[in-house]
Amino acid sequence: MSPHSDVITLRQKEVPLVVDSVDNHKLRFYAENPRIYSHIWSEGREPTQQEIFDVLAKTEHVREVLMPSIKTNGGLIEPLLVKGNVVLEGNSRLAAYRLLSENDQEKWRLVRVRRLPSDISEADVFALLGEYHIVGKKDWAPFEQAGYLYRRHKTHGINEADLEKEIGLGAHKIRHLIRVYQFMRDHNDQNPSRWSYYDELLKGRKFADAVAKYPDFNEIIVEKINSGEIERAVDLRDRLPLITKAGGNTLKKFIAGTYSFEDAVADARLRGAGNYNVKKLHEFRQWLAEAQLDDEFRSSKDKQMLKFELDKINRRVRGLLQVVDGSPPQKKSAAAKK
Repeated sequence: MSPHSDVITLRQKEVPLVVDSVDNHKLRFYAENPRIYSHIWSEGREPTQQEIFDVLAKTEHVREVLMPSIKTNGGLIEPLLVKGNVVLEGNSRLAAYRLLSENDQEKWRLVRVRRLPSDISEADVFALLGEYHIVGKKDWAPFEQAGYLYRRHKTHGINEADLEKEIGLGAHKIRHLIRVYQFMRDHNDQNPSRWSYYDELLKGRKFADAVAKYPDFNEIIVEKINSGEIERAVDLRDRLPLITKAGGNTLKKFIAGTYSFEDAVADARLRGAGNYNVKKLHEFRQWLAEAQLDDEFRSSKDKQMLKFELDKINRRVRGLLQVVDGSPPQKKSAAAKK
């Protein structure tokens, strides 16, 4: 295929491209690709091209999806996006081509590319990749998206306001992604599958009161995640708030380790945390227990009405106790229905 021109629109301007076919072995993988970065960067050392290929070549997506698709179609449907000889977008497709060329080098030697101008700015490259993987098809996992934003912010020194302009995400979202990624780094957990745990832990201010009272709250939760005591991210979303809302001795014993996570959740439920019906009954009981209530009832001019309402409440309470105890339902008399 002879080279020809193309263009993409990015950040309110047109970026010229050259579509061409090149020898796949002359191309280089993009080491800053979040999937590559999160898997094989270690101690700040950039992985070699062979190390990157070895990792990508073993993935199910490359072997079970991309290779059969490329073979069936006789080539790429969507060309690789390159700058110079670096593949910015399409690293997995390049790995699939390399694997195919191992069996038939001449058939799969040439691969279609869309070549960006050599002088395209780093900000435009970042915005373009963000449009592909963060705003558009969103095929980078949240951990990978956050890692890319984090490096752009911390390593390249781009502030959050400029990131918002480059990537098209809201400032609050960008700040949260960077914060969670930083938290994971600070706690030596670079496991992408753990992202949802920390995302829930740091989302909003639902644990702010607990952190204010117990400054080591987050560290304790991290330990319980690592030990497996908190098994699922959904437990942080749905069950940990029960403990913090119950507060008091429930939260204190949980923080001290006297209560396990399951023990604390059970105790919180007994105290009514997260249960509307229990809360309402608790509030009603608290009102009935007020010391001045006896005097108010005793001096009331509406004693007949009070007695009528209390009798109705008494009957209903007896009925609800039978329901809670599991007694079979009884037919209501005509008088009871009134």
